[in-house]
Amino acid sequence: MNDASPASGQLLDRRMLEALVCPLTQGPLTYDAAAQELISRSAGIAFPIREGIPIMLESEARPLG
Repeated sequence: MNDASPASGQLLDRRMLEALVCPLTQGPLTYDAAAQELISRSAGIAFPIREGIPIMLESEARPLG
């Protein structure tokens, strides 16, 4: 078993979050654990996280309300 993996398998590794930027604006991302999304305020979109993997494709992102 990998001790670094979260027990739930759904939490994003903080080191990964620090390394990721919005692919559209190169701006910072905010992690929303409840929604399992990475939020790009500068682009106005949210990227989904599925099974612990951020899906950083514009076609998969949803617009922020």
